[in-house]
Amino acid sequence: MPPKIQQKSKEQKMQAAMAGGKGKKKKWSKGKNRDKVDNKVLFGKDQWERFNSEVPKMKLITVSTVVEKIKINAGLCRRALNEMCDNGEIRAVCVTRAQRIYTRNISEEDEEE
Repeated sequence: MPPKIQQKSKEQKMQAAMAGGKGKKKKWSKGKNRDKVDNKVLFGKDQWERFNSEVPKMKLITVSTVVEKIKINAGLCRRALNEMCDNGEIRAVCVTRAQRIYTRNISEEDEEE
């Protein structure tokens, strides 16, 4: 038989329980904060030139891709894409209430080749 280990008294058990119970209190995290984007509400001269030069060359044109690339407001982007589509510079693939998808306008001569 193994040797007997002397048990602690009630007072000793109570003190041990009181001493070890409280550690550091859990702190609430601040959460993930996104950086505030500063998109332009009106076209500047350089942004208008970039818009007219880059957008018609893109394969997939959506509001979000243009907003990311040119740093303009989404409402401004939607209006500009509508105007560009009306002028025939780009072609609408799918226009719904939620998402507008355009593609570059490929001339008929390029399609035959």
